[in-house]
Amino acid sequence: MTEGPTELELRRRHLKSQQSTLQTRRSNAVCVRRAYKRYGTKDHPNVILEGLNMTVPKGCIYGLLGASGCGKTTLLNCIVGRKRLNAGEIWVLGGKPGSRGSGVPGPRIGYMPQEIALYGEFSIRETLKYFGWIAEMSSQQVDAKLEFLVNLLMLPDADRQVKNLSGGQQRRVSLAAALVHDPELLILDEPTVGVDPLLRQNIWNHLVEITKHGRKTVIITTHYIDETRQAHLIGLMRGGYFLAEESPEQLITQFGAESLEDVFLKLSVIQNMGKRRRSSILHGVTDSIPIPAGAVNEAAVLDDEVGEISGEFGDNISTSSRTARRVSIAPDATVETIVSEVPPDDEPDVHWTEYLKVIKPSHMKALIWKNFLWMWRNIPVMAFIVGLPVAQMVLFCLSVGHDPKNIAVSVVNNEINYPMERCQYKPGCNATYLSCNFLDYVVHNYSIILKYYATEGEARRTVEKGHSWAMMVVPYNFSDALRSRIENGKDTPEWDLNNTFIDIYADKSNENIATFLTRDLYYGIQDYAKSYLRECDINPKVFGIPVKFERPIYGYGEPDFTDFAAPGVILTIIFFMAVALTSGAMLLERNEGILERSLVNGITGTEMLFSQVITQFVVMFGQTSMVLIAAFPIFRLTQNGDYTLLFALTIMSGLCGMCFGFVVAVCCENERSATYMALGSFLPIVMLCGIIWPIEAMSPYLKWISDFLPLTQATESLRCIIARGWSLRVPVVYYGFLSIGLWIVIFLTISILFLKFKKG
Repeated sequence: MTEGPTELELRRRHLKSQQSTLQTRRSNAVCVRRAYKRYGTKDHPNVILEGLNMTVPKGCIYGLLGASGCGKTTLLNCIVGRKRLNAGEIWVLGGKPGSRGSGVPGPRIGYMPQEIALYGEFSIRETLKYFGWIAEMSSQQVDAKLEFLVNLLMLPDADRQVKNLSGGQQRRVSLAAALVHDPELLILDEPTVGVDPLLRQNIWNHLVEITKHGRKTVIITTHYIDETRQAHLIGLMRGGYFLAEESPEQLITQFGAESLEDVFLKLSVIQNMGKRRRSSILHGVTDSIPIPAGAVNEAAVLDDEVGEISGEFGDNISTSSRTARRVSIAPDATVETIVSEVPPDDEPDVHWTEYLKVIKPSHMKALIWKNFLWMWRNIPVMAFIVGLPVAQMVLFCLSVGHDPKNIAVSVVNNEINYPMERCQYKPGCNATYLSCNFLDYVVHNYSIILKYYATEGEARRTVEKGHSWAMMVVPYNFSDALRSRIENGKDTPEWDLNNTFIDIYADKSNENIATFLTRDLYYGIQDYAKSYLRECDINPKVFGIPVKFERPIYGYGEPDFTDFAAPGVILTIIFFMAVALTSGAMLLERNEGILERSLVNGITGTEMLFSQVITQFVVMFGQTSMVLIAAFPIFRLTQNGDYTLLFALTIMSGLCGMCFGFVVAVCCENERSATYMALGSFLPIVMLCGIIWPIEAMSPYLKWISDFLPLTQATESLRCIIARGWSLRVPVVYYGFLSIGLWIVIFLTISILFLKFKKG
C-alpha cells in the first residue's frame, strides 16, 4: 500500500506554489486579481469593478475595450495607484502601486488620461520640458526627444501654445507628454480620438516597435475597437466585468466573427442571456453570430438582468426589466490567483533612507518653474491679484473710521424771535444770547449743519422725515438762567436751573451718527463755556465735570476706529486673498486633470503643496508689502511698533490663509463648493476674531470659541505691536505668532493627509 505525501511535503509544495505564483506576477507588467471596486452609497451602490482578473505580460500591447462607463478608466486609475480597490490585488512592474520603491506612481509609467490635462498657456516645448524634468531628464534630453515626437505625431511648431492648437493636436501633445521620458509601461486612455487614420496607423506602428523584444509594455483603451487587431492581447469589459481576455485572432476564430466588434456584441449577448425565454430581438442578434460550443458558462449567465448592449458597440437592446447580480463570463480564477496565497512579505526591499526623501530636487525644480511660468503668462490676472488687496486697503482707509460729515440738526431757539430775528455771534464777554454764541461755536468747530425753525412741531417733522438727525430746543431765558447759575452757585433758583439745559431729541436709528453727534455737542458746550469764561477773566475750572482725561498712555485723545480695526483688516485681507489664490490654483489644476497627471508621474502631495507655498509666497510678499505701504506711509495709520514684527506677522497670516486654501481645495470637488466654504468661513472669522468689535463684548461662550480661531490671537498681537509698540518679550505678542504658526501646521497636515489618502 502506497503512503500519501507527508505533512512536511505538502507544506513544501504549498510554499513552492506560492513562490511560483509570486514569480509569475512579478514577471508580468500588470497583474490584477479579484479586483473589486464599489462606488455609491450603501443603499444605492454603483458597482464599477467586481471580481475582475487581468494579466498583461511584459513586452505586450494590451487593448482594453468596452463601452463608456464600463470601468476602463477606473481600472487604469487603480493600476497607476490613484484609486484604491475595496478588495483584491494589483501588481504593476513587480510591485504594488503606491508602495515605496515600486516606481508606481512614478517615471516608470507613462500615462495619458482621457482629458487633455495640459496647461493651455504653455507651448509644446514647455509642456514636454515640464513632464521631462519630473522624470529627471535633462533639458538636452527633452529637446532631443521633442524633435522625434514632433515628427512622429505630426505636431506643429514646438513653440506654439497648447490653447492655440486644435482638439486633435492637443491630444497628440498629451500623448507626447506620456512618451517623452520613454517609460517601461505606457498607459493610454483613448489616445487616437480625433486623430486621422494615417496618423493613427503611425502611432500604432510606433507602439508595435517599442514593444518588440519585451522592451516596453502598452495598455491602451480606444473607441475604435477594430484598430486593436494589432494588439497582442485584448480584454473585453462590460459593466465592470471581463467578458474575455485573449488575442484578437483567437477571439475572432473562436466566435467565427468577421470583426472584433462582432465578438464584443456576441459576448454581450451571452452575458445578458438568462434562463427565461429571450426576446425575438435577442434571437435575431444571436442567430447572426454563431455561438461556439462550450462558450457559455452556466455560472456566468445573468438571471433576469437588466442587460444593455450600448455605447460604441451596438444599439441599445434591453433584455429584461428586473435586476439581479452580475457574474463575469470570463473563466474562473485558478487556485494560484487567490489573494490569500500571496506571501505577506512580498514588498520590495526599501532602504531606510528612502523614507527621509520627502521632496526631490528635480520635482521641485519642475513644479516651481511651472508655477512661475504660469504666472508670467497671466500677467493681467496676477496684476489684479496683487492690486486687489491694495485697493481693498485704500477703500478701508478712505471709508471706515472717520467722523461723519455735515450732520443736519434742526434748531428751535426760543431766545430769538425766528424768523424775524436771526442768531448773531457776539464777541468777547457778552452774556447776551449765549445760545447763539454756542451754536456758532459748534458750527465752526464741528461738522454740524444747523437748520432753524420757528416751532418745535416743524423741527420734529424734519427729524421724523429723515431730513435731520436731531432736534435742539433752546429755552426762552437760557442766557439769563445760565448767568444766574454761574453767579449764584448752590443758591440758583429752581426755575433758572431748569432753563440752563438745551433739550435734544435725537434719531438713534443709526447708533454711530447719534454717538458722534452726542460727543460733538458735549465737547462743544464744554469748550465754549471754558472759552467764554476765559474771555470774562474767570477761571475755566469752575465749569465742567469733575473728571479730567489726561494724555493717553497709548493711542490718541479722541478714539479712532480706523486705528482699532486696521490690524484685523490687514490680516483678514491678506489671509483671505491667500485662501482664494491657492484654492483657485489647486482647483484649476485638479479640474483640468493636471494635478492628477502630475501625481501619476511621481509628484507627491507634499511636493505639490510646498511648490505652491514657495510660488504663492512670492505673490503674497508683494501683496503684503503694498498693503502695508498703503496703510502706514501713505494713509499714516498709527504705527508705534517694529516694522519687522509687523511684516512678519502679516506674512504668517498669509501663509496660514494659503494653507487653509489647500484644505479648501482638497476637500471641495469644484469651484462652487470651494467658494461656499471660503465665504462660510469669512463672516465667523471677521465677527469672532475681534476684528471689527472687541472680543470683551462677546458672550462668554463665543469668547471661548474665538480664542481658538486662526486670527484672534494674531489680531490682538498686531494691535499691540502697532498701537502700543510692544515687542516679542510681551506674552500677548508672541501668543499671536505661536497661534498662527500652530494653525499653519494644522492646515498643512490636513492637506497632506487628504492628498495622500483621498485617491482620485
